[in-house]
Amino acid sequence: MERRQRPASCRDRARYAFDRTLARSTGTLLGWLAVCCLAVVVPVSTLLVWTDPQAPRSLSERLVAVWRTSAETLRLGGITGAPLRMLLSVVLGLIALLCVSTLVGVVTTGLGDRLEELRRGRSTVLERGHAVVLGWSDQVFTVVGELVAAQSARSRGVVAVLADRDSTEMAAALHTALGATGGVRIVCRSGSPADPDALALLTPSAADSVLVMPSDDDNADLEVIRVLLALRALLGAQAGPPVVAAVRDERHLTAARLAAGPRGTVLETEATTARLLVQAARNPGLVAALRDLLDLAGAEFHVVDEPEAEGLEFGEIALRYASACPVGLLLPDGRALLTPAARTRCGPGDRLIVVAPDERPERAAAPEAHVDAGVMAPADAVPGQPARFLLLGWNSRAPLVTDLLSRTVRPGSVLDVVTGPRTAPDASRLVGRPGGGRLTATHRTGELTRPEQAAGLDLFGYHCVIVLGPDAEAVSFGPDDQTLLTLLTLRSCEEEAGRPLPVVAELSDHRSRALAPLGPRSAAVVRAELTALVMARISHAPALASLFEELFASRGGALALSPATRYVLPGREASFATVVAAALGRGECAIGYRAHAPHRPGDVRLAPRKSERRVWSAGDEVLVVAPPDPPVVSPGDERPSPGERRTLPGMRGEERVGTDDSPASGPPLD
Repeated sequence: MERRQRPASCRDRARYAFDRTLARSTGTLLGWLAVCCLAVVVPVSTLLVWTDPQAPRSLSERLVAVWRTSAETLRLGGITGAPLRMLLSVVLGLIALLCVSTLVGVVTTGLGDRLEELRRGRSTVLERGHAVVLGWSDQVFTVVGELVAAQSARSRGVVAVLADRDSTEMAAALHTALGATGGVRIVCRSGSPADPDALALLTPSAADSVLVMPSDDDNADLEVIRVLLALRALLGAQAGPPVVAAVRDERHLTAARLAAGPRGTVLETEATTARLLVQAARNPGLVAALRDLLDLAGAEFHVVDEPEAEGLEFGEIALRYASACPVGLLLPDGRALLTPAARTRCGPGDRLIVVAPDERPERAAAPEAHVDAGVMAPADAVPGQPARFLLLGWNSRAPLVTDLLSRTVRPGSVLDVVTGPRTAPDASRLVGRPGGGRLTATHRTGELTRPEQAAGLDLFGYHCVIVLGPDAEAVSFGPDDQTLLTLLTLRSCEEEAGRPLPVVAELSDHRSRALAPLGPRSAAVVRAELTALVMARISHAPALASLFEELFASRGGALALSPATRYVLPGREASFATVVAAALGRGECAIGYRAHAPHRPGDVRLAPRKSERRVWSAGDEVLVVAPPDPPVVSPGDERPSPGERRTLPGMRGEERVGTDDSPASGPPLD
């Protein structure tokens, strides 16, 4: 049988309306509480006044007495006289206590709900000119730290972070890692960066820059593409601030750049990390110099507008600044031309790319007066000797490392690869490929953490030892654990022999760098840290995007630490301007130097004053930006190698041809 619903009574309708009203908000509940309180307090107070024998005679005076009695409702039993009056006073006091306690509970509940909403990080960030970071990974601390340094120049700098994590946990982790932020506020919000509604909480349309961080998951690249598409859906394809993102796999690079649009810059972390490892293996000490070049402390890359440089040759421009080192030109179409020929003239609309402490470099009073041609070294330098490298471990970046070594080392160089049994088949297949005549590679299987096997290797006969950790998804323990054990074994061999061993190790977690047992000639490369620094620099100065594309992606050996004896005679006093002039004669741009230290290499001094004079020893090194390495193609194989980087759309096409037609050669590998 069909059951008929009985009609709702007036009582049920009134109760439903009352419940619905209370469920709206805390303010509605407070309003009803006030109404109920007045509905009881005012009539009882009126009755108290009208029953008082000494009550005023006039109506206005009695109403005033009613108001005073209502305001004194907390006086429990404060009225004396007839029993009825005392009872009414007690009732009034109890009603007041009930109303006050209910009011406190409502206010506490409302504040708790508001604090819970703030803890979930769902409120909108109403800022302008702030920096937005989307996503969370180990490198977010590096990125946010650089953005805080960039925002410190503002009166009210703000860095907003959005990730699918608890906002209070993110804020606590950032403040613990960064410490004092110098007045810059770090705002964290919870939500998926791929959700346009969550993105709107950070008001990205009013931001100065947006950075998209790849996560530590396997599908990090796909998530980055989704975030870029969400930004496009929220802001449009052409509008919005500059966007800087990073992907891990080169296969997703084109799709990510299409999703980012014309205002986006997408970097690749795997190839950049591999290139840094190779450059560090060829030039010990380059890791610290690169970190100093990319952070916002001290000297770094700047793009300078210099109208007076139009028509001047690059050789003249390189010596006209007191403490800035020009390294190239930024052409009007956005392409970067690094290490142009000394006779290349600065054209209309060209901007200078310099390494300097600030964006307004100081002019030199008499540039040519500090150059002493009599102490310059002869131009016909002796070519470097073949080198021997030892690669310990294997991961997804190992093929890129071996390929880059095969294309940049001196002919006749040797690469010995030692891996564990699990990765031995992959390493054997790659090592068996031809190296184009430059590099001879061999492979053997061994336990990297056993001291007796390490003692069987001729460790001190290698130019550098490269240590790679396993991929995170390939092991159940931390990817840096095996690397730390290998470094501990190498450090033990180093202390036993009493000789420094050049080691460059790859780490996945920035916190592992403080734990790594590194020797005096060792360095640690944190995976994706360089990419994070580049992302922060591009977000601060988008014009540097093409520079970093040239420096870390399209060229080989762009940065190098060369012996000072290539430029000046050893044991002679000379100014840094003399070193700059000598480097220009070899097609290079000198941007700093590292003084020789007996026990531990010193830090690289970037952009010193041209007038600075010192006695140059045979152990001193000069940091230079060198021309690109010539391409190497194996006989019978015209296909590009896996690690070869091609010119990317919108970054750089053909180089401008200078007036000097003689090509310059890069620095030799010693």
